[in-house]
Formats: sequence, structure tokens, C-alpha cells
Amino acid sequence: MTDFLNNFFFNIYPYLCGTVFLVGSWLRYDYGQYSWRAGSSQLLEKKTLRIASPLFHVGILGIFAGHAFGMLTPHWMYESFLPVPVKQQMAMWAGGACGVMTLIGGGMLVWRRLSNERVRATSSFGDIMIIILLVVQCALGLSTIPFSAQHMDGSEMMKLVGWAQSVVTFRGGAAAHLDGVAFIFRIHLVLGMTLFLLFPFCRLVHIWSAPVEYLTRRYQLVRNRR
Repeated sequence: MTDFLNNFFFNIYPYLCGTVFLVGSWLRYDYGQYSWRAGSSQLLEKKTLRIASPLFHVGILGIFAGHAFGMLTPHWMYESFLPVPVKQQMAMWAGGACGVMTLIGGGMLVWRRLSNERVRATSSFGDIMIIILLVVQCALGLSTIPFSAQHMDGSEMMKLVGWAQSVVTFRGGAAAHLDGVAFIFRIHLVLGMTLFLLFPFCRLVHIWSAPVEYLTRRYQLVRNRR
């Protein structure tokens, strides 16, 4: 049973989640554009949101960028100037700082959504569930730091890197890279993949709609009444 679960979650589940993430997002964009929104509740309560939202979004963007660079960049591209132990320390300190920001901001957003009657009344089950899952995932990520500290040579981190790069390059047997990895990392990976699985069915789809066009659009001319 253990071998089956290991094979399913770390060899098969990544592709299942990735397929649902991409195809589901595309289908929702085509057939459910009226639901393609962030569902902002800013007009209902601003005081908490003014602090919580920047903390959460800046932190989670830093986490995403760190994971993308740390997990998916081939080792040969940076080994000449960034040794693995140094990369390990960067991941722990920078990732830890971003994680704390995300945890504080996300915790405030959860409290706001559950405690404010007006915000809660306009929140769906999916709105509440996804922010709670993101906070739990952030807490799990921070919980991995003590385990990483036991392998300051970066050996534990490189196992995770090997798994991630094997998955995205469609090499078989990716789960073998995780042999001996602490169980907390496995939980963190599974919940992270599950977030991609849920992505097309919740408000997270607004991530695809980053306002990049604002950088290239023409200036708007605003004239007074006189």
C-alpha cells in the first residue's frame, strides 16, 4: 500500500493536477467568464484588508518566485557562482521571511472573512476554503525549515529539486528522488499539487489576469468640465 501511494502521489498525481490546472483554466475562461474574477470585498471592509492583502500577496509572490527558481532551474546554470549550501541558506531565510509575511497576511484575511458579517455573507465556500488551504500550505512550508536545517549541505533540498525537474521534463520514476525525504515535505508537496488541482474551480483563476496591458496601453486624457 505504501508503494502504491508513493507511486500515485509522486509519479501520477502531478500530471493529473497539471492537466486539470491547464485544461480546466482554459475551459473556465471559454465558458465561465462571468465567474472569472477575484471576488474583491474591498468595498465591504478596508481597514484589515489594507494591511493583510499587501502582506499576503507580496509574501506569496516571493514564495512562488523562490520555488520556481529553486526547484526548476537546472543546477548547472548557477553552480559556478551559487553553491548548494548557500542556496539552501537563501531558501531558508528568504523563503522563511516570505512565508511569515504570507502566514500573517493570510491569517488576517481568514479572520476577516470569517468574523466580518458583511464579508462572510458575500463569500462562497470556495472563497473560504482556498484561503484556509493557502494558509495551511504556508504553515507546512515554514514547518519544513527545521528539517532543512538538519541538512545544511543542501542534500535534502536537491532531492526535492530532482523530483520537480523529473516531473516537468516527463522523466519516469520521479518518486525515487524522494527516498529518505522527511514526511513533512511529502505532505507539503501533495497539498501544493492539490492547490493546482483546485485552481480552475475557485477565485485563484484571477492570477492569469495579471494587468500586463497597463504597461503598454495609451495614456488616458482626463479633462475638467471647464
